[in-house]
Amino acid sequence: MNQPVLPSMSPQDALVAVMIACSASDQNMRTAELVAIQNMVNFMPVFSGYDPDRMRRVAQVVFDLFEVEDGLDAFFGLVRSALPERLHETAYALACDVVTADGRHSQEELRMLEELREELGIDRLHAAAIEWGARVRHLLP
Repeated sequence: MNQPVLPSMSPQDALVAVMIACSASDQNMRTAELVAIQNMVNFMPVFSGYDPDRMRRVAQVVFDLFEVEDGLDAFFGLVRSALPERLHETAYALACDVVTADGRHSQEELRMLEELREELGIDRLHAAAIEWGARVRHLLP
């Protein structure tokens, strides 16, 4: 199977890929998750100057990788190569916000966050603080 590859994956593309992968990990991308991704890309400083038209191509790369054997390993390799270490915690925070955006967590989403945390080398204490922040931001009334 041919895998579409972006001409080059920017750090911002990698952040988008992480958010899409976390949303898609349970094979159910909910509207709240998609809106959260769109809002973060539109309003967060880390995405300043980012071309939102790239999101569709990034999403297709993620979906295609999830369809092939060892695709998750390839996904993490792609993210690690495009994402500077200074943005690892940012990626984890964005992923947590996407997963909590709809007020529920599937086991697949939680497992994806765990793998992301391990792959990016996020300190457990920092991860707990990031997770707590996402949880309280997305509490339902």
